Amino acid sequence: MRIITFVRTSDFAYDLPPEMIAQAPVEPRDDSRLMVLRRGEGQVEHRRFRDLGDYLKEGDLLVCNDSRVIPARVKGSKVGGGARVELLLLRRLEPGIWETLVKPGRRLKAGTKVELGPGPTAEALVLERTGSGNAVVRFSDEEAAQALGAIPLPPYVRLPLADPERYQTVYSREKGSVAAPTAGLHFTPGLMDRLRGRGVSFAFITLHLALDSFRPVQAEDPRDHVIHREYGLVSAEAAGEVRRARAEGRRVICVGTSSVRMLEHAAAVGGGAVGAFDGWVDLFITPGHRFRAVDSLITNFHLPRSTLLMLVSAFAGRERVLSAYDEAMRWGYRFYSFGDAMLIL
Repeated sequence: MRIITFVRTSDFAYDLPPEMIAQAPVEPRDDSRLMVLRRGEGQVEHRRFRDLGDYLKEGDLLVCNDSRVIPARVKGSKVGGGARVELLLLRRLEPGIWETLVKPGRRLKAGTKVELGPGPTAEALVLERTGSGNAVVRFSDEEAAQALGAIPLPPYVRLPLADPERYQTVYSREKGSVAAPTAGLHFTPGLMDRLRGRGVSFAFITLHLALDSFRPVQAEDPRDHVIHREYGLVSAEAAGEVRRARAEGRRVICVGTSSVRMLEHAAAVGGGAVGAFDGWVDLFITPGHRFRAVDSLITNFHLPRSTLLMLVSAFAGRERVLSAYDEAMRWGYRFYSFGDAMLIL
């Protein structure tokens, strides 16, 4: 599902010095920097994430993605040949069956079996190769396969992570993502308690993220870009909270672009109002999209030419967002998954 006015992918390109790509999270989580961008005036303020409550008010509803990153990087060896193989789980197609990125890719043809772990304790059977070069595999024991895996970090993070929990939000609970909903990484239990004390409430939805959401768009015309489906869930309770907030004139503030995509998709299939949803999400948001469910957005600083940068530009205006990114670079903000945050009002 996509609503695209005429834009070019190169319109969302910018140059970022490599040293500004965050290699590790800050401690504590809410000590990260916070750029506050007011869409109406284009005004920018520089704060810390722990100051978020200064911009929220009683009745605001924060909508968070509670998906949890799974240990999706699984290593094994080819049955019969012994060659080492790595499988990166991309998306669950059905119980026990996953689309995976394989290394080295040429060694795994349909019918190949891979023993997982040093034991081994599980096996993967390659069912087919996709047109994009990925492999669809069936695991003999899905839980055992994941137990052998490691948390995958984005390719631009070169340093190992001492504590894998730092690539999880403090409210993550539904296992299924292969990449973290990183805007939520800035929250601490203490900050959430303080916000609740101010009358701010939280609603939790689920969108299991695949790596494709973060990859740069290669096609110059975004209409030629294939955005892959991701599995999402909006409970009847969460949908009701969003509808009530909007009906009462209270702000719905999405934590992360994944929450935006999930709510906007649920609103689109619900005829304009967010309803309960359980299924696949393929919404591609670019400038021209009419937002039905979102009033404000908390997000990180995204890769150039990415679908996420296009979404943020659709929400706040491309020129305004890129200008804010320029200012963020001048002020030494940290970019990408472990980087700093932006609040768009």
